Amino acid sequence: MPKAKEGKRKTKGALLPIPILQKFLKTYEKYCAQSQTSVCPAIKKDLKKSIDSERILKKFTLVKPSSPRIVPPISLEPLLMTIRDECYKLGKEMCIWGFQLSNPEVARLALFLESKGHTTCPFTTLEIVDCKMDLWSLERLGKALQLSSLRSLVLDYCNELHLDGNSLLCSGALALLRPIAEYAEMKEKDGMAPPVSPDTATPSQLLQMSQRGSSLLGQTAKSSEAGTAKTTLGKKKNKKGIKKKAKALAEAGPWLVKLHLADNGIDGKEGEHLVEFTRILTCLIRFSAHLREVDLGSNALGEMAAADILQALRARKTGKLPILKITVTPQISSDTFTSIWKNSKKSKTKTIQKKKKMAKTRI
Repeated sequence: MPKAKEGKRKTKGALLPIPILQKFLKTYEKYCAQSQTSVCPAIKKDLKKSIDSERILKKFTLVKPSSPRIVPPISLEPLLMTIRDECYKLGKEMCIWGFQLSNPEVARLALFLESKGHTTCPFTTLEIVDCKMDLWSLERLGKALQLSSLRSLVLDYCNELHLDGNSLLCSGALALLRPIAEYAEMKEKDGMAPPVSPDTATPSQLLQMSQRGSSLLGQTAKSSEAGTAKTTLGKKKNKKGIKKKAKALAEAGPWLVKLHLADNGIDGKEGEHLVEFTRILTCLIRFSAHLREVDLGSNALGEMAAADILQALRARKTGKLPILKITVTPQISSDTFTSIWKNSKKSKTKTIQKKKKMAKTRI
């Protein structure tokens, strides 16, 4: 008898999520229709799977489909509105992958996160992977984080970090950069080459990356390389194939491409913090193969910090890492400023202007 009662209780508990999720799906489809946006296939699939398996849905994954192209576009707002209106309190994770997030979408997400203790969906995990947001959205999201219930925040593959005019000071910028710089330095101390991005790697580097992935892939790459030496067309196909495989096997790690810290009060007023910030920054410059652009304009770094940056740029050049475009304040000695400029990447605009002047001279 106890077993039968227990079975009934289990059956009753298992059936409970079905009507809730069915109603959730209908409301989500309704809001998508009202906002003239498309239903996310991944969300719909997860909801139906949970209904079929009689399980609650704890993780919402909004994924941009690779193909075919969906028109009208998918939006985050209908999903958030559905969670609010249905008072769905069972969700714990929100994953958003591959979208260009608009200001209204981020604003609504921020409101959800800010309602700590009152939110209808107390997210503890937020993943925003390979998404694009403008400066306003980043700032709005940043303000919401301190009032949220989040325990985990993932921002993978967001290469552009623009934090101009945020008054981070040396201490704030230091806390931001330390994990990235220490990772790059660790790789150097371990005697390993810094991780190379598949998008910027040379064909030989891509081949090495693919060979490290597995012995089978290494054999495939070698055989295809030997076979493609016969024709130019085959050679091009081989490189594309290796690059595609290498993207899946690229080494994980913090990849920062652009760092904009202009007008953040980074100066000598914080004393030791400036010294430590300079050490961390120069470590990043020396060892990060992914870093391509740094903007430190309108920060009174001082001569000593500028000299350290110059040495790091020279070390980067000696280590044969990609040339770095860097902007510093001109409030340093003209010799140091000129040397930094010469050791950094020249902008395309200046190069074009120089070519135009040369052409006019020849005429």
